[in-house]
Amino acid sequence: MTEHKRCPWAESDPLMRTYHDQEWGRPLRDSRALWETLMLEGFQAGLSWLIVLRKREAFRAAFAQFDPEAVARFTEADIARCMADPGIVRARAKIEATIGGARAYLAMRDAGLDFSDYAWSFTGGQPIRNTTGIVPAKTDLSETISIALKKRGFKFVGPTIVYAWMQAVGLVDDHLAGCFLHASRKQS
Repeated sequence: MTEHKRCPWAESDPLMRTYHDQEWGRPLRDSRALWETLMLEGFQAGLSWLIVLRKREAFRAAFAQFDPEAVARFTEADIARCMADPGIVRARAKIEATIGGARAYLAMRDAGLDFSDYAWSFTGGQPIRNTTGIVPAKTDLSETISIALKKRGFKFVGPTIVYAWMQAVGLVDDHLAGCFLHASRKQS
């Protein structure tokens, strides 16, 4: 079996390799899944993505499978439950931001704005292909999206978090030239 060459960040751990090969950078169009990924990226702030990835199933259990309707109804008791859950990152501000993020998501939906359409509107509906070989921590576009999300009530959506989310959900394709998933190597 031929071993694929990957983006270097994905080589250190089997879970990261699987995530890279099966998820990272693939255009995601499902509104709920886009929201879930944005919330998880917020939990990653100050930590490594591997920590969040290892805890992803526990996060899903703690946050009602990231059902925005359920999460938006979380109470102080739910916050306390999450704070006591060793399976997730127990940061009260991030937990509260996820609840607020569910409410912001639902407010958008109730106003007739689909979260996927909204996210993809920033890129004209297509992934932005990085052709420079340089992977930035943030971009002018991630700054723009960050500001727009904050105006809608989202928290933990600074430009660096937003850029990591953009990469994760395929709004931007940052696979490096040597990677088997780089745009120049992908089969049509």
